[in-house]
Amino acid sequence: MTLVMTRTLQKWNGAGNDFLVDVGSPDELAVWTASRATAICDRQVGIGADGLLLATLQDGLLSMTLFNADGSIAEMSGNGIRCLVAAVHRATQATWSSIDVATGAGRRSVSLTLAGDEGFGSVDMGSVRLEQPLEGTLGVANVGNPHIVLMDEATWSDAERTARAVSLSDSFGGANIEFVTVLSDSHVAIKVHERGVGWTQACGTGSVATTAVMHHLGLTGPKVVVSNPGGDLTVELKGIEATLAGPVAFERDVEWSLA
Repeated sequence: MTLVMTRTLQKWNGAGNDFLVDVGSPDELAVWTASRATAICDRQVGIGADGLLLATLQDGLLSMTLFNADGSIAEMSGNGIRCLVAAVHRATQATWSSIDVATGAGRRSVSLTLAGDEGFGSVDMGSVRLEQPLEGTLGVANVGNPHIVLMDEATWSDAERTARAVSLSDSFGGANIEFVTVLSDSHVAIKVHERGVGWTQACGTGSVATTAVMHHLGLTGPKVVVSNPGGDLTVELKGIEATLAGPVAFERDVEWSLA
């Protein structure tokens, strides 16, 4: 006889970057595997999402585990961490407005303001490490996960961008790829091909990485609005430290059966 377990999750998005969030104890969340994460994130046969977030809250410290849509583990997500905090806040009917979160990239501090199903959050993203640029790119930055930034070209088709993104990511052993257009010294637009996901509506760590690279090159100031396809995020640099601010929105509660 096959036992079926049902989990109730929340679906949130940050600037269109959508996540399923399961809040529970470590024992409860141990049921999630890479294959189960892939199944629920599948937009054809599952619920559909860019990733699955697992949240545990113990002794005032929130812990985050993030499965990409392909089942791989991601160290950090600037949009995901805001969604995770919002989901925990809602699940626990919390009164706090800030909390520390343990992630694969280290501890991060998140401030959150919620009004009904929508909110706005600010994340201490830690330090940004710039690395040696690859040929034909603007730069490489690590924000707890690796990013390669290159100037977008209006003449490139989506297929050409995808081919470039896959090639660059593979040559780096797996990286997120940002195609950037400079609009002013305080405003850029990006398209992001995420490792383990593909094209996404927004990428928080990618917005931070892009800002760090562009500021290092003298193409922007230290505070930049980054327009992602799904909405705007704001990045502010203070030396090598970065903060990321942007919206969160609750979509719905979902139930998922695990065989």
